[in-house]
Amino acid sequence: MANSAFQEIISGISHFAATAQDLASLQEFSVSLIAERLPYYNWVGFYMLDPDDDGVLILGPFRGASTEHIRIPVTEGICGAAVAQGETIIVEDVSSDPRYLSCSIETKSEIVVPIHANGSIVGEIDIDSHLLNAFGQEDRSFLEECAAVIGRFIEEKDKSALQTASAK
Repeated sequence: MANSAFQEIISGISHFAATAQDLASLQEFSVSLIAERLPYYNWVGFYMLDPDDDGVLILGPFRGASTEHIRIPVTEGICGAAVAQGETIIVEDVSSDPRYLSCSIETKSEIVVPIHANGSIVGEIDIDSHLLNAFGQEDRSFLEECAAVIGRFIEEKDKSALQTASAK
């Protein structure tokens, strides 16, 4: 990862994770830092699988315009596809992808990165940009490392998320 901003953000999130009291505070810190440092990341947020229904993603902390997509079935949208496929999805032009759930007319591209804990997907990081083709391999590597930090935190420190991940 050559981008120094990416490296600094990963370092900041990792350091915060070492002392964070809970997952929500780590997520809040992460979305704030990412949104503040990367201006082409116009919407930064977490969706986590519902502990009572792992077929639904629930909106967590985010930065950017409000969204009507508070709950997303894993059978819908780019967010659902990332869970179903179990891998990062980059959409260069959301207008050309029929899976895209429109939130903002300004959104042009999206990247969704699953968060793994205990061998299961427990949620994801979702980023929208107002630029076409905004996300490349460096963004993917960066966000996958962010997701790995969150996943390790869940495994090591967040007992409620750990129980949810273990039950799946």
